[in-house]
Amino acid sequence: QVQVTESGGGSAQAGGSLRLSCRLTIPPGSNYCLGWARQVRGEAREGREGVATIDSDGSTTYADSVKGRFTISKGSAGNTLWLQMDSLKPEDAAMYYCVGSPSLSGGYCYSQYITRGAYWGQGTQVTVSS
Repeated sequence: QVQVTESGGGSAQAGGSLRLSCRLTIPPGSNYCLGWARQVRGEAREGREGVATIDSDGSTTYADSVKGRFTISKGSAGNTLWLQMDSLKPEDAAMYYCVGSPSLSGGYCYSQYITRGAYWGQGTQVTVSS
């Protein structure tokens, strides 16, 4: 069973930055689609939004709502993931989840699909004050 652990959430003011980190217990060099999804407090689980993805070849996708402000990256071994969040807005406040999916890799590694991923962390809370 793959374990996923996020860290780095917290509070920031609008316009500020936060950096999220994630570690997955997958073998180095695995073909995984990795990504971040978020869920606004009080919304149903079905309302989770895919934020960004990075495939095993390094290709990235972003939700329109974060494009140009967030940057996803991963470590060379492919089992560490980061999300650099700049120019934060109050609407970015949510629980952020790191997601890993072997099945999405190689053709379906898009932000709108990452919520279908198989392996999820417990989430890390991001709060943005205006």
